[in-house]
Amino acid sequence: MFIRGALSAVAAGGLVIGLIPSAADATPGSGVTGTILSQTTIGRTDYVLREITIQPDGTTGWHFHDGTLYAFVKAGPLTHSDHDCTTDGIYKAGAAFTEPSGTDHVHVGRNLGTKPVVLDVLYVLPTGSPLSEDAPNPGCPFQ
Repeated sequence: MFIRGALSAVAAGGLVIGLIPSAADATPGSGVTGTILSQTTIGRTDYVLREITIQPDGTTGWHFHDGTLYAFVKAGPLTHSDHDCTTDGIYKAGAAFTEPSGTDHVHVGRNLGTKPVVLDVLYVLPTGSPLSEDAPNPGCPFQ
């Protein structure tokens, strides 16, 4: 419930700047689009609420974040894998998960299903940080 509450608080806080389309930031991602729903900066922290859609057979590409992410799955499932090639979660609609920050948390999200995966994601980042940082495939047999 914390995730939903945090996402609702940001959206309800009058921070909506419009629907601004943006490409997914990780490479070699494919089939991923994102729309920023809201963003604000408080002190030295950027808060960005974004809806992400991953098409069937789509992938975010390997990446990491400079801050913590809080995700809510609106439609799924999303297959989430860690740098050691293990699947650390298969998140279905209604699930929430957190992605910690740092280069030691390289991961990839994939849609192995037949319908789009839709996520609402709250990024909590140091001011001026990109939404994600590209990372090479750590040697996994999938992208």
